[in-house]
Amino acid sequence: MSTDAEQAHSPHSTPPPRPAHPPRTAPARSSAPPPRPTAPPGFTPDPDTPVLGVRAKIPRPRPTAGATGTRVPPRPSAPPRPAGPPADGAPGGRRRAPSRTATAAACLVLGLGLLGGAAAGSWLGDDPDAPPSTADTYAHARAAWHSVPVDDFFPRTLRGKGEGPGGADRVWTRIAVAPDSSCGGGFDPLLTKALAPVGCERLVRATYTDATSTSVTTVGILITTSGPTAMRALHQRFVTEKLDERTDLMPRPYAAEGTAAAGFGDDQRASWRIRILTDTPAVVYTVSGFADGRKVTDPQSAGEATQRGATSAPAQSGLGNDARGIADAIEAGFRRVLSAVGEAAS
Repeated sequence: MSTDAEQAHSPHSTPPPRPAHPPRTAPARSSAPPPRPTAPPGFTPDPDTPVLGVRAKIPRPRPTAGATGTRVPPRPSAPPRPAGPPADGAPGGRRRAPSRTATAAACLVLGLGLLGGAAAGSWLGDDPDAPPSTADTYAHARAAWHSVPVDDFFPRTLRGKGEGPGGADRVWTRIAVAPDSSCGGGFDPLLTKALAPVGCERLVRATYTDATSTSVTTVGILITTSGPTAMRALHQRFVTEKLDERTDLMPRPYAAEGTAAAGFGDDQRASWRIRILTDTPAVVYTVSGFADGRKVTDPQSAGEATQRGATSAPAQSGLGNDARGIADAIEAGFRRVLSAVGEAAS
């Protein structure tokens, strides 16, 4: 039997068991927070980093007074700005972003294009086939009254298809033409005052009768002295205040002796129409009445007398239709005259 010392040094002896590892224990937590990780070397957030087209401000970490284990990376100093203005002329010495430069260039090209288009438009405006300007139309209207034959202003016969009561056709024959004159005596004092803002260059008038010679209608064209602005203002006033429907603003008739209109006076006025034109310096009007000289106590404007269901004397007798139909026919003819005068002058 061997001793303990021999068993320890014998190569065939069983090794003694390894001692067990001691149990792991969690390190005790310190009262101070662990140090914050510092930014990687060479990385400094750019406070003006563009984010989706918007320059977002990124806050920098700030040191906390009395905190332990806190490390604040030093704030890099900004490079000095150049003393002179930048090469691209941006204010404050900051170079413009490429997108801003491209936008400015696009605006410049667009502006040059608009200017070029305007210039081209002015050149094209000199085309002799282009429609006349408003100034030309106004000038031709003021010169037409003494150079155009009276039959062009007031044709001997007017035909109104469907212009009578119930859509019947009407025919009117010219029986008198008044000498051209000033506006004195052509209107009642109140209507004269209403038309005064546009002035009076000349007044031309004629009187028509229907196919049965039972009704008479005076039509007139007042050539004004005003421009488009004043004509539009007067037109707007007549529409807004409905001046063309007031019985105290009726035009006066032209009663020619020896005709069916000899007894056509102020008391015989039954219906009327007043049109303030805006594309030419003119006021077209009509006033109608009975040819037998009977007095009318309930005059009515053409617009009201031609409405469906109207029962007044001017409506049932067709005098409202006469006033409206003759006014429309003379206005259309007057526009044709101006167009022909403009073509001859160009």
